[in-house]
Amino acid sequence: MKKLFALILLVAFVFMNVACSDEPPSIRVKNERTNKANVQIKQTNGNTININDVAGGATTPYREIVEGATIATAVIQNEQDAPSASFTTYLNKNYTVVITSSNPATLRIDSSDK
Repeated sequence: MKKLFALILLVAFVFMNVACSDEPPSIRVKNERTNKANVQIKQTNGNTININDVAGGATTPYREIVEGATIATAVIQNEQDAPSASFTTYLNKNYTVVITSSNPATLRIDSSDK
């Protein structure tokens, strides 16, 4: 009986540690346009991440970023507009910067739980 109780406590402890661990936010770019795009991600800690040469119709892999205020700006090949969007990133979230196919292009920020 004591071993069963100890096993239950151990499983509960492991589950709580796994379920409660915080993961840094991640970001990726989805380009719904036909032209290539370069996206710059500026964060409040001073870091800038450049995700370049995102082909039309492509989605990049996720990259980890820090939590906090963020600005994304897209430069689209052969287009004059450079849409941007401001958003806040949080732990345990994935973010997708979507370069929309609308005219003119806009940025949409989608988020989901990790």
